[in-house]
Parts: sequence; C-alpha cells; structure tokens
Amino acid sequence: MAPNAMAGIAIRPVLADEMMRRLDEFGAVLLACVADGASVGFVEPFGATDATDYWRRKVLPAVRGGEVVILVAEMEGRILGTVQLDHDTMPNQRHRAEVRKLLVHPDFRRRGIARALMAEIETHARRLARSLLTLDTRSGDAAEPLYRDLGFDVAGMIPGYCRDTRSARLDATTLMYKRL
Repeated sequence: MAPNAMAGIAIRPVLADEMMRRLDEFGAVLLACVADGASVGFVEPFGATDATDYWRRKVLPAVRGGEVVILVAEMEGRILGTVQLDHDTMPNQRHRAEVRKLLVHPDFRRRGIARALMAEIETHARRLARSLLTLDTRSGDAAEPLYRDLGFDVAGMIPGYCRDTRSARLDATTLMYKRL
C-alpha cells in the first residue's frame, strides 16, 4: 500500500436519515462487491433493486432502532466502502457484537480502506462496552488473512455453510473472534 493511499478518504458513522437518502449509493457498493464474487449472502442474478432493497429492508430499520452502527469510507462524497456492527444482543451477550458486511468497492481495494473501517468499528464497539467481536467469512477468501492480521482468531469452520455467488457450490465459512 502506498504511504498516502488513504489520503482524502474519511471513515465515519452514518445515521438513518442520511442512509435513507443514500440507499442507492449503498446499493451500488454492495452490487459491485457481489458482481466481483464477494460471498456476503447474495447470489446472482442480483441487481441494483435487490441491493438497495437489502439496505432498505434489513439494515435501515436496525440503524433507526439503534441496534446497528454503520460506517462508511468516503472520498469526495462517494461511498467507497462500509461495515456494520450489530450490537443488538440478548441480555447475557451484552459484552459482544458482530461485525457484518465489510464491503469495499472493487475499484478502491488495496488502499487500506478495509483496515481503516475495521479499526473504527472496533472503536465503536469499545464505546458500546463490547469486549468481544465475532464475524464469519467464506473460508479461503482474501478477507480471512486480513482478519487474522487484525488480531482475529479462528473459532472454527463450518463446511457447506453458504452457496457460492455464481454457482451451486457450497463453501465453508470460517468463524472468527477478537477480544478487545
């Protein structure tokens, strides 16, 4: 990564009203990632309406309810990446949160954006008094070594956990955690 790869890129939280206004932009990042083969829960065919609907139906209500924190990586007003922190846990789990959908638009990868998003999501987790983060990633994906580099440990793998984005193949997922 070049020394100034993050120059001009800001990482910040987004509240529900702004998210609502920018649903198409969130959808565009998700659509680009899925088209690039990201295993983030969706399979092709997957279009712009599907991507926007995900944010509108699944994420926006949780952001409005204060159950999920959404961060964006942004440059010149364009969303380059995003990550979610789901801290809507049961009473015996108030010490943990789940990191979900770390997405960086394929045109902006290898610039440190994913690392910056993850560092900031950890900051938000600490503010919420969360001492354990969990996540899952398709086994063998490029994100797996990134998460290891960020201090996440492997809890285990589940074979046949998710369907491939483009084919009927079932892939394993790696469950990971990090103590803060």
